[in-house]
Amino acid sequence: MTRKQTVFAMLGAFFLTNAVLAELIGGKLIYVGSETWKLGPYGPFAMSVGIIPWPIVFVATDIINEYFGRSGVKRLTLLTVAMIAYAYVILFLTMGVRATSFSPVNDLAYNKVFGQSQWIIIGSLIAFLVSQLVDVGIFHMVRDRTGGGMLWLRSTGSTVVSQIFDSIIVLYIGLAIPLHWDFRTFLSVAMPNYIVKLAIAVLMTPVIYLVHGIIERYLGKDEAEAMAETAAHDIETLAAPEPPRLPDHDPR
Repeated sequence: MTRKQTVFAMLGAFFLTNAVLAELIGGKLIYVGSETWKLGPYGPFAMSVGIIPWPIVFVATDIINEYFGRSGVKRLTLLTVAMIAYAYVILFLTMGVRATSFSPVNDLAYNKVFGQSQWIIIGSLIAFLVSQLVDVGIFHMVRDRTGGGMLWLRSTGSTVVSQIFDSIIVLYIGLAIPLHWDFRTFLSVAMPNYIVKLAIAVLMTPVIYLVHGIIERYLGKDEAEAMAETAAHDIETLAAPEPPRLPDHDPR
């Protein structure tokens, strides 16, 4: 495995694992601030606990975008959607098997945690797919206009736009439709979800630069810059052979 393939595998592992985790734990809602905090007529605000692993997905998406281009993000996105669907199938099958009388987790508790409705499953899959495709499009649109500089703008900007779609789609399809929410209830959940994601996107900017620097040191600055330039033109980065590393001294 070449160094660039190792980088792709590591980023992909973090991307996929945290995306699947976010989907599986997303049924738990938590308050933003407190149960009494309001913004004018709206509030209190609640959001999914799935927001906790999402910053890793944000970072991984932007770094993969930077070095492996549209094809890299789309490849991992489709794989992750398939793995999320697979996880739900396995959960559905395990819910059909009765727990023993001495099981520390009984059927009622297990099914309540993992037995999310079909609406939530459909909504989360559609939201994830759409938001990732929007993210990669905005990222490269900004890069085309700014060149190799201003990493913070394309990383934060793509997340800010893509998460509008994610927040609206997953909450509307997954919760608002099956639970017959009115607009006020939908807004009281959608607003904090998006605001928190927006704040996270801004706060994660230094982390993106940190990971960017680590990859440059691992691959070498010239190699990393060449990969980023190749990715910007949507050329398959992993297909390009890694240049040979010359020995530091003449073995003769």
